[in-house]
Amino acid sequence: IARAAAGLVRDGDSLIIHGGSTCYLFALLLAQRNVRIYTNSMPLAATLWQQGTCQLTLAGGDLYREPGIIHAANLTPPDFYGSKFFMGGQAITQAGMFESHPLVVKETEMLLSRADEVIVLADSRKFGMRARHPMMPLSRIGTLITDDGISESNHKMLTEAGIRVIVAPRSGEADQG
Repeated sequence: IARAAAGLVRDGDSLIIHGGSTCYLFALLLAQRNVRIYTNSMPLAATLWQQGTCQLTLAGGDLYREPGIIHAANLTPPDFYGSKFFMGGQAITQAGMFESHPLVVKETEMLLSRADEVIVLADSRKFGMRARHPMMPLSRIGTLITDDGISESNHKMLTEAGIRVIVAPRSGEADQG
């Protein structure tokens, strides 16, 4: 999933990258690329600072250790604008994307106004999960990258919502084009 996402990035792009394990792995692939990255993920920022040469802009605010994000109580949108917003989520259903932590939802809502295209990185297990807080409707997603474990019904749900779906082979399997 991370490799497929990195293939959508061009040198010179300005990107917003949210927290989460898949987004973290994706950002590592961009660490040495000529891109601008805005993130509110403390683990991601620390790694890119130590291992990267890309331009890095951090969210301002307090560090919330549980979700691993930097969050400002005043919730003013950043001065950063990205052509693409890469993000994950706790759960995906017909009703949209959901998260378990309300601060992640608040940050996402604010960042959605700062990007042209939303690209979701979500392994196929996210379709069977439940989470409490609605984050955004499916209609806001432009592209969703998942693994080849996605069911036909979930793939159809996404394409019927107008989402471009990219199916990547699971880690450790040979690339299939």
